[in-house]
Amino acid sequence: MTREEIQEHIPHREPMLLVDEVTMDPDGTGHGKYRIRDDEFFCRGHFPGNPMVPGVILCEIMAQSCTITMLDALVENLAVYRGIDDVKFKNTVRPGDLCEITCRVEEKKANLIRCTAKLEVGGKLCCRGTLTFALIPNKDL
Repeated sequence: MTREEIQEHIPHREPMLLVDEVTMDPDGTGHGKYRIRDDEFFCRGHFPGNPMVPGVILCEIMAQSCTITMLDALVENLAVYRGIDDVKFKNTVRPGDLCEITCRVEEKKANLIRCTAKLEVGGKLCCRGTLTFALIPNKDL
């Protein structure tokens, strides 16, 4: 799925659209990619002369990839965060890096969806965690 196709399913737009492409395996595992650009707003002040992607942005990159694994549920709903658990940051992500995300829906319960995700750069684990989303009906927005 291309960036343009992704925008048909999630409401994020520049500068907060943080996924460039996503593919799905037959088993439901999603694979997202996002290249960190040199001019990202979140790197300009974090930190001048030594830019690195903030951890909360790494979580958002994983979350946007996760939402693509639940496309059927997004037809009439918006997925919003309800929890971020067991997150670990292992390596620094910098401008120019290609983030590769692997994610999977682990549990669906009523309007809650729990996913596991990991973000790697060049095969090195940079971030991992469990993300929980609530599905909010579009008519209620």
